[in-house]
Amino acid sequence: MDKFSIHRVPLHPSIRSTQPKPINTQQSFKAHLQEASKQELKVSKHANERIIERKINITEQEWQVVSDKVFEAHSKGVKQPLVLMDQAALIVSAKNATVITAMDRTEAKQQLFTNIDGTIVL
Repeated sequence: MDKFSIHRVPLHPSIRSTQPKPINTQQSFKAHLQEASKQELKVSKHANERIIERKINITEQEWQVVSDKVFEAHSKGVKQPLVLMDQAALIVSAKNATVITAMDRTEAKQQLFTNIDGTIVL
């Protein structure tokens, strides 16, 4: 006679209690912070035309500082700041992360700025 074996199969499969792995909040916050810091300002067509027309030169480092400060202001509730730099004045939509218009500082001295809710002086 051939040998055979009988396997017992339980009626209810065994339930393993698996605990969810704890989320490393410090790691996820750090990743979120790094992602947020990579954001950059866009320049509207109008602002780009003004920058070229008025021969405003802004270095990459200066753009990075402007960008960082605009995002910082936005995190504090500022929606449309005026950014005053040594060589230029920029109106920025912090909500849309877009430079709306630009002028050189001599021209800015003669202007009245409306619809801004914050100022960033660099």
